[in-house]
Amino acid sequence: MKNFSVALLLAVVLALPAVAQQSTPDQSSSQPAQAASTDQSSSTTSATVGATGKEPLQPPAREGFWGRLNPFARKKYVQRQTAPIRDRVNELDDLTAANSKMIRDVDARAQQGIQQASAKANEADQHAIDAGNKASMAQQTATQANTRLTTVEQVVGNIDQYKPTSQTEIRFRPGQTVLSQNAKSALDDLATPLKNQRGYILEVHGFSSGRGQAAIQTSQRMADSVVRYLVLNHDIPVFRIFVVGMGNAPVASDDTTTRRASGGRVEVTLKKNDVETLAANQPTPTQDQQAPPK
Repeated sequence: MKNFSVALLLAVVLALPAVAQQSTPDQSSSQPAQAASTDQSSSTTSATVGATGKEPLQPPAREGFWGRLNPFARKKYVQRQTAPIRDRVNELDDLTAANSKMIRDVDARAQQGIQQASAKANEADQHAIDAGNKASMAQQTATQANTRLTTVEQVVGNIDQYKPTSQTEIRFRPGQTVLSQNAKSALDDLATPLKNQRGYILEVHGFSSGRGQAAIQTSQRMADSVVRYLVLNHDIPVFRIFVVGMGNAPVASDDTTTRRASGGRVEVTLKKNDVETLAANQPTPTQDQQAPPK
């Protein structure tokens, strides 16, 4: 009889977990209705939502026979309990990935905007440098133009002012008007550098011994010989030569006394104004000025 009681008590103990396991689904099945009523009451009092846009998970209203932890819980029961948590974690992962992608996109757009702004700033700096260089060139050109204008004004004001630069004396034998070889060499030395030059004149003064009109005619013929040689052999324009037959006119000497010509001679004086100086000081165009406009 005692053994039967022990066996009966052991059977009851072994049967309790099965009964508790069967009652748990019933309790869990009754939880949605209770949770729905609880959610409905809580929605009327609070509208708090989580980061995923959903309401926070609520703890079960009833804990069952074994409390929160059932030592004899089955695998399906554990899966039903952890499925909402797993889904919510997956939603949070998706939300985190979306936020990370959005942050990367925003950062990429910000970096692109910064690079474009930097490129625009560099371009603006380059334009400012170019404008400064052009302004400096314009200032330099204006200064050169002002200097040249001043020079031109001076030259125009003194256009008829010729200054003697050199003088050559041609000697003739008495009674002759033919140029000697030494006379031709002296005229060559005088006229050769004048080729392609401007702003000069030649004064040819003939002197002859004797008296009166005969001396004047002789001096004129000697001066004409010099002019003829310069025009024919060196292409000196006639309008640049001024010829005067002085005859036996007195000539000032170095000791401030006057003396008359002894023998025949011709004085050729080269005089220049500032036109040639103006041409020499003309600025040459720079590479930028020589380039044709685009």
